[in-house]
Amino acid sequence: MKFSSYLNPDYIFPCLEVNSKEEIIRTIVDKVAEDNKMVSEQKNEIIKNILKREEEISTCIGNGIFLPHTRMIDFSDFIIAVATIKNKLEGEIGGTNQTDDIKVVFLIISDVLKNKNLLKAMSAISKIALKNPEIIEKIKTATHARQILELLSANDIEIEHKIIAEDVLSPEIKPARENDTLEEIAKRLILEQKSALPVLTEEGILLGEITERELIGFGMPKHLSLMSDLNFLTVGEPFEEYLINESTMTIKDIYRKDIKHLLIDKDTPIMEICFKMVYKGMHRLYVVNPKNNKYLGIINRSDIIKKVLHI
Repeated sequence: MKFSSYLNPDYIFPCLEVNSKEEIIRTIVDKVAEDNKMVSEQKNEIIKNILKREEEISTCIGNGIFLPHTRMIDFSDFIIAVATIKNKLEGEIGGTNQTDDIKVVFLIISDVLKNKNLLKAMSAISKIALKNPEIIEKIKTATHARQILELLSANDIEIEHKIIAEDVLSPEIKPARENDTLEEIAKRLILEQKSALPVLTEEGILLGEITERELIGFGMPKHLSLMSDLNFLTVGEPFEEYLINESTMTIKDIYRKDIKHLLIDKDTPIMEICFKMVYKGMHRLYVVNPKNNKYLGIINRSDIIKKVLHI
């Protein structure tokens, strides 16, 4: 099924003038309710659920896109409403400390048991923004519903029913480079609240990963690995070597290079991903093109919680 098959021209609202994310949500749901009896009957509950979801974490995803959504019990329809925002309105990008100017809104109302449809639709929107950003830019300035529908139909994305790695990966994480210093990586792990970063070449080829473990390990005396009891050990300045070299030492010689067990391709089914995480103890997996090892994104356990279980 094509993404555009979910779109109804009656649920496309260009050039809204609103002053908050809550007003966006209320305005769009009110407009859909005028034409849809099921939405009209559950309008207040739909608005309440979407606002509750926004309080937990913002659904602004960057590139000017706002993706409010909810799953309703006994809601037999699946609705995607599209709107553009005329005036300037900022929103926090979910999971970051960054803000974005909201320009295009995709509001989705789904049945609680249509989780696959919801996830696939959200994935399709992310793909459009990532692979065809010029479409999003044209939608931002469109003044008629038919224009927006034609733009979204022009480079239509096929929506399959199987959830795969491509649907849940995070492509936006900035990679590390071999010439990054220990200090630079430590700051990023703290500020971005990550435990690991992919290490890439300038061409986007995955070389390995740098984690908290390598940074901590670098600062420990090498002979400690040979000792079974450290209770008697006295150390002058803990992590002396790290503190002296953090601003000049690069990660080139310490990052993990043997991570084949953490690699999957973009078509890996969601249950295989979850199996690796639950029964193989893997905290993250790297999605690559198996032909050339080109990096596509990372999947953390938190992505499964956020994008599948608590979408």
